[in-house]
Amino acid sequence: MALIDLNKREIHCKIVYYGPGRCGKTTNLFYIYNAVSEKYRGKLLTIETRGERTLFFDLLPINLGKIHGLDIRIQLYTVPGQSHYRATRKLVLKGVDGIVFVADSLRKRREKNIESLIDLKNNLKEYGLKLEELPLVFQYNKRDLINANIPLLTIEELENDLNKDLKAPYFEAAALKGIGVFETLKEISKRTVKYVARKYIFNQAHKRAQGGVL
Repeated sequence: MALIDLNKREIHCKIVYYGPGRCGKTTNLFYIYNAVSEKYRGKLLTIETRGERTLFFDLLPINLGKIHGLDIRIQLYTVPGQSHYRATRKLVLKGVDGIVFVADSLRKRREKNIESLIDLKNNLKEYGLKLEELPLVFQYNKRDLINANIPLLTIEELENDLNKDLKAPYFEAAALKGIGVFETLKEISKRTVKYVARKYIFNQAHKRAQGGVL
């Protein structure tokens, strides 16, 4: 659940970029961080793991409005994709409010995409969460390699493998070039803020009801 800082009048929404190793999660966050003005973003924290980095930073979007007078801060996280970092991925998902699943378009990574999505569902289940009930956006990354004579999965194949039942919005991307990066962020931010606002309003109403009973 989103964190509320009453002293700063802020509500913090946690968005996690999930997906297999080297799919482009870290590239997304670096691109966003470097493109956003310093006054709208917090410090970038990096945890180095073998072969992959786990990143975190927060930003204060200027066009997302407020929730009951509280400013909205979006916290962005990535997780290490390799199978032996499952415990870390599970920990990062704690308190998640929205998810971007970054899928690798390389054909040779097809099974890794599917395995990562299953891993995500299993980790969420341990927190009592279901993927279909959370804000979710798919990003199909590395689409720029289609002209590089490298075997890629088609969008239809990616949709069938990952999004057939979930029917979440998706964006084609080339994260290294910034293509599709902010489109993905904008969509997941919008969905996450609506989700958090509904939960916040419900919790406030529940607390008032309890107070009335007492």
